[in-house]
Amino acid sequence: MYPILYKLGPINLYTYGFFLALGFLIAILVAGREARRLGLSEGHFYDICFYIILAAIVGSRLLFVLMEPGPFLQNPLKIFTIWEGGLVFHGGLIAALATTFFLMRRYRMPWRPTLDALAVGMPLGVAFGRIGCFMAGCCFGKPTDLPWAVHFTHPESLCPIQEGLHPSQLYETFLSFMVFGVVFWLRKRKRFDGQVLVTYFCLAGLVRFTVEFFRAPTSLDPRGPEILFHMPVTQVLALGIALLSGAFLCWGWLKSPKP
Repeated sequence: MYPILYKLGPINLYTYGFFLALGFLIAILVAGREARRLGLSEGHFYDICFYIILAAIVGSRLLFVLMEPGPFLQNPLKIFTIWEGGLVFHGGLIAALATTFFLMRRYRMPWRPTLDALAVGMPLGVAFGRIGCFMAGCCFGKPTDLPWAVHFTHPESLCPIQEGLHPSQLYETFLSFMVFGVVFWLRKRKRFDGQVLVTYFCLAGLVRFTVEFFRAPTSLDPRGPEILFHMPVTQVLALGIALLSGAFLCWGWLKSPKP
């Protein structure tokens, strides 16, 4: 599609980076409004959001580098070229969660309502990030001859050129917007604090598990070896997150009083 959104002399505005930043911004604004509704400290909440972004980028990039170290050993400066793609979701998730819990304890914020507020914005960040992936051609799908197959033509795209592919990035975008609709509706109808968060993790895990069936293996998005029923590590992890979150959701539902 269009890996470079705009050129100004030697300066390039990469589409992937633009949509990634846009996704973070929209997610923070939506989550911030929810934090205000819940009566949380907005200053501390936005501080947490800022450090979550840094942790997510560093964690996802670090895991990518560790899984595919070869090119970076030859050229260490490429570690910092995140606008070219190469972020592993699970690495960012782990780093973001660790940072969140550390800062919530430091600021003495109620952890369940804070996490619920963050969860309202998370699916929007994923959705816009996947639009950036689609424009850059990373995280592309398997070859297909279906009527909605996409054919990338830009020579700087990160996927095979002139070949029909599943638009797996748009699959995840569409499903993430649906997840946002669910958590946005749930935020005023939850039966217990933390329900929005575990609902998001459950649905997001199912989304990633499903989309993985349509994605092509690529060094730009290493998924690890196949470990269970021909599924790669990342797909098994996504299923595990969905099942574990679903178990917590059922437990919380049974323990909470009926409205």
